[in-house]
Amino acid sequence: VQLQAFGGGLVQAGGSLRLFCAASGGTFSLYDMGWFRQAPGKEREFVAAINWSGGNTYYADSVKGRFTISRDNAKNTMYLQMNSLKPEDTAVYYCVAKRRYSGTYYYTNGYAYWGQGTLVTVSS
Repeated sequence: VQLQAFGGGLVQAGGSLRLFCAASGGTFSLYDMGWFRQAPGKEREFVAAINWSGGNTYYADSVKGRFTISRDNAKNTMYLQMNSLKPEDTAVYYCVAKRRYSGTYYYTNGYAYWGQGTLVTVSS
């Protein structure tokens, strides 16, 4: 499956942004999906994940209550709604996929498929 993330940009602290991840080349509902991010000089970290049906979601503590992950299997698209953004949310955001029922949600090595990143910059 090929993944393409978009929707990043520059936003002021306290603002909102919505990221999109479009999938192609596979049956979307066979995959659990997620988002990771990498800030300058830092390791890549887990942000959020959603299972193949959309019935289960998982969040990093740092974004819980501010970010919402969702998916539309009919449109082969995953979303990340980001509210109350903070400067520390500044990073390149990557959408990821793994075959359902395989791997772990929280670590990079759980995902076999990665999209190109989209840059989110939050100004203070």
